[in-house]
Amino acid sequence: MSQHSSARQHHKHALDVAHPPPRPGTPRAVLVPVAVVLLIGTVFVSVYLAAFHAPRPHELRVGTTEIGTHQASLRQDLARVVPDGFTLETYPDESAARRAVQDRSVYAAYLGNGDLLYGSANGAAVTATVTTAFGSVARAEHHRLSVEDVAPASAGDTRGLSVFYAAFGLVLAGYLFGMTTYQLAPRLQYRWRMASLALFGVAGGVLVAVIGGGTGFGALPGPFLPLALVVALMGAAVGATTMVLLRLFGSAGVSLASILLLILGNSSSGGIMPAAYLPAWLRPLSEILPVGVGVRAMQGLSRFQDDGLTRALVILPLWVLGAAAVLYLKDVFRRETPSRVPDTAEPQPAAA
Repeated sequence: MSQHSSARQHHKHALDVAHPPPRPGTPRAVLVPVAVVLLIGTVFVSVYLAAFHAPRPHELRVGTTEIGTHQASLRQDLARVVPDGFTLETYPDESAARRAVQDRSVYAAYLGNGDLLYGSANGAAVTATVTTAFGSVARAEHHRLSVEDVAPASAGDTRGLSVFYAAFGLVLAGYLFGMTTYQLAPRLQYRWRMASLALFGVAGGVLVAVIGGGTGFGALPGPFLPLALVVALMGAAVGATTMVLLRLFGSAGVSLASILLLILGNSSSGGIMPAAYLPAWLRPLSEILPVGVGVRAMQGLSRFQDDGLTRALVILPLWVLGAAAVLYLKDVFRRETPSRVPDTAEPQPAAA
């Protein structure tokens, strides 16, 4: 009987160790999750409303072949329609202006006499902006606006938003990868963690290129290998950056990564509309954060003669290599303490 009772007590003790009883709540345990989540939600709502509640262009690049008094009049008309909305580039002829629109040096080009070149691949917002503004210019010149789409959207991306959604999905995946790798394998060796990051990037790049490209929805019609490479680098950059923030700041790094990459990164990416439509404090982020750099290269590969590709092939690897270096210092270098060789006894003088 005593043995049976002892076994029951031992069994109960084992269960208690495996499943400790709940503890009473503390103010920290109750309030911190609420505060963190509400902070992230507030940042999300504030940033996206600031960016998109009433978008208007700020120095949107447009071109013209007009010169002299005609160009001066054009500048005045554009400034009247949207103050500080456009910056005007001059081209010698229609051919040069056409190439500028096709490689997205400018978003539209006015040839005079009511003729406008534009690219619907820039999205509905840009199309509406330039046709409305130059329509007013044409009316002031007593012409009817005639438009030509020289950089059309692909058949699988009629609204020009597919790059944004593809990038958003990959950024979300990279963010989740950066968290999950340390949650599931906190003691994984550095070289294997980097191998996992590389595998995630390559697999993500191939999947997005297959799903969005010609073999899938036809929304990303760029060449397969360059597109897969850019997407892979963008995914790896986001995953590595999330890992760094998590290692440097602990659980707070998760919130920082969500704000930096998911909120600020996606809102400033240019996937919904170009950075020229963003508030001044958001615009620089599109040039440096992995999301904006990757999105521009994806758009360039798909419709704008590789616009942004060179920048992506420089900046995205810098994000990956920089994060890998920080993780090496955090996970490997600081753990490797050289073993101290014990001092040997001094030699004793030989006996006489």
